[in-house]
Amino acid sequence: MIVIGIDIGSVAAKGYIISSGRHHRAMVPTGWSPREAGQAIIDQLLDASGLERDQVERIYVTGYGRVAFEHADKTVTEIKCHARGVAELYPEVRTIIDIGGQDSKVISIGEKGQVLDFAMNDKCAAGTGRFLQVMATVLGLDVSELGDDEDPSQMQTISSMCTVFAESEIIGALARGNSKGGIIAGLHQSVGKRVAAMARRMGIKEQVAFTGGVAINPGVKRALEEEIGTKIIVPEACQYTGALGAALLAYETHR
Repeated sequence: MIVIGIDIGSVAAKGYIISSGRHHRAMVPTGWSPREAGQAIIDQLLDASGLERDQVERIYVTGYGRVAFEHADKTVTEIKCHARGVAELYPEVRTIIDIGGQDSKVISIGEKGQVLDFAMNDKCAAGTGRFLQVMATVLGLDVSELGDDEDPSQMQTISSMCTVFAESEIIGALARGNSKGGIIAGLHQSVGKRVAAMARRMGIKEQVAFTGGVAINPGVKRALEEEIGTKIIVPEACQYTGALGAALLAYETHR
């Protein structure tokens, strides 16, 4: 059986194709059209695997842009897909922290990847990739540079979790001569505090995995580990767990 899983996020669309036990993956910017991003993912996956579209038996889609993509056989929630994807990679994980462009999630899963409970922040930019992206712009950096440029030894506390007020706070800190590295460390800590508080309300069970685009940032990983008091696993394919989960659910449902 040949299946495709697609996770159309606010920033990037990711895809997995499963064919005869072989996996291929692809990623493209979502841009203004989730529909076009989803189609671009299919094209890239078919090209990488050497397959034709009519050989694909099922396509499952998840993520922010799933409702706009009309060429899928089924839409699935991000919670279920991330749980299944992480369970495939790390069966020992019991808590997933996922931080994407527009939301952050904490998911409690069982031994077989079943969702036991979850909490989500999708109403406020605080604790999301968007928050870090805005703050990076204020600092004159690309968001991808934040992780390497932080300096925890000079950490400057960012007390406001509102994006607008935090921006003003950073501008003031720069004017007072605080180092960019210290300010960045404070930003990471503020995200860590926000997400860790959500995780503690739900209950943290080890082991813990960190997924989503923000998981690439080692500063946020550091802050989360400090706030929740345990080591965190960051999968090599941390941005692809939703797409992998969607592909696995398609395969298992229709095999």
